[in-house]
Amino acid sequence: MDLYKKTAHELSSLLQKREVSSEELTRSVLDRINKVEEKVKAFVTVTGEQALEQAREIDEKRARGEAMSPLAGIPMAMKDNICTKGVTTTCASKILYNFVPPYNATVTEKLLEAGTILLGKCNMDEFAMGSSNENSGFFPTRNPHDLSAVPGGSSGGAAAAVAADEAVFTLGSDTGGSIRQPAAFCGVVGLKPTYGYVPRYGLIAYASSLDQIGPLTKDITDCALVLNVIAGHDPKDSTSAPVEVPDFTRYLVDDVKGLKIGIPKEYMGEGIDPRIAAYLKQAAAKLEELGAVCEEVSLPHTEYALPAYYIIASAEASSNLARYDGVRYGLRVEAEDVISMFCKTRSQGFGEEVKRRIMLGTYALSSGYYDAYYLKALKVRTLIKRDFDQAFLKYDCLLTPTSPTTAFKFGEKVNDPLAMYLSDVCTIPINLAGVPGLSLPFGTVEGLPVGIQFIGKPFGEGTLLRVGYALEQNTDLTKPKAQMEGVI
Repeated sequence: MDLYKKTAHELSSLLQKREVSSEELTRSVLDRINKVEEKVKAFVTVTGEQALEQAREIDEKRARGEAMSPLAGIPMAMKDNICTKGVTTTCASKILYNFVPPYNATVTEKLLEAGTILLGKCNMDEFAMGSSNENSGFFPTRNPHDLSAVPGGSSGGAAAAVAADEAVFTLGSDTGGSIRQPAAFCGVVGLKPTYGYVPRYGLIAYASSLDQIGPLTKDITDCALVLNVIAGHDPKDSTSAPVEVPDFTRYLVDDVKGLKIGIPKEYMGEGIDPRIAAYLKQAAAKLEELGAVCEEVSLPHTEYALPAYYIIASAEASSNLARYDGVRYGLRVEAEDVISMFCKTRSQGFGEEVKRRIMLGTYALSSGYYDAYYLKALKVRTLIKRDFDQAFLKYDCLLTPTSPTTAFKFGEKVNDPLAMYLSDVCTIPINLAGVPGLSLPFGTVEGLPVGIQFIGKPFGEGTLLRVGYALEQNTDLTKPKAQMEGVI
């Protein structure tokens, strides 16, 4: 039995019936990592021995009859910008190459308390800045469906690990689409929760008003199970929302009758691959067949989202990354005086994309330009949020493509940053508005997965899981994995 191929809920059932042990399961996934990791390169760090030790502890607890969470004994991995006590957390940057956190992020703590097994840390674009994983400070990750194509970014390692069965599920972070776009490129489910729903304590900050942690999973049921564990108020995070968290598995019902779904016309125009647009219409038709009502809607300020995002995100990054100066963390390049040490450390420690965004953000915040750029971008953000508020007066959720194209080839956009930024054009407005977005696999184009995106009201994750689950139950287009056989 290839245990590594199964979903978390399938494995949970086997573990609860004592048909397999967590140690057997963990060994199966570690064997899979040994077999395919050289081709995929999804991991920065693999903690094999530690994982087996954790698995044996869970098996002993189960043998004693202790109460267990549904995810107890399930092997998972995390993006390498989520702090893990005693395990290197690099942000895929040379400037943090040796940083070992003395504490766990809140989500790490929650998952370990639930009994999950940490397999290691996944590769990413440096400091979560990128859309292809080509900006990792160490090595690029490859798309398991086509090794010449990128896995997306910045959670490309986390998405590729799930797609290649190197982890049962992973956690990523999403600042402008960094969970959903790689989920679409790799053919897995990816959820960016409502801002404030999942604690950010212990997430190494890129742009603090936009960053969110969320799950990458093999199906919608697993997504609900992981969200059950990681969502909830955290007093250590001042932006954490004090709201009640439901049992998300309640929303796993094959019923969308009466749901009103809006399809924003601004997401279906120029730049969207017509084959992806055709899949989106097919998804809408299937939902209508199941009893939902789909209608065109307008979000008129969508065209301003991309420039506003890159000003706001870069401004926050220029502030957040000021702490990496060779004094407190990671790399220090020795020099004749302190100022020279700062300059040499940051010059050698940061990659080109990180430097580009620090300079852009510093410029936007500088005296004389703040009102013209940063303040104006914040006003645009308010208009975009109002667009969504207006749409959600009538609709339960919105349906759009996740990305305008399928995964592109390595090197195709690396010398054209603006073209690279456009690959997040369908996901960025959701972060600016702070609402949740779910990417679901839906068909393939030339062997590469297509993702469709459902956008919800604030704290409306349950509705997104409901429509995603209904599509999973009624079409095979949500299961692109068979296309991967023979590639890895």
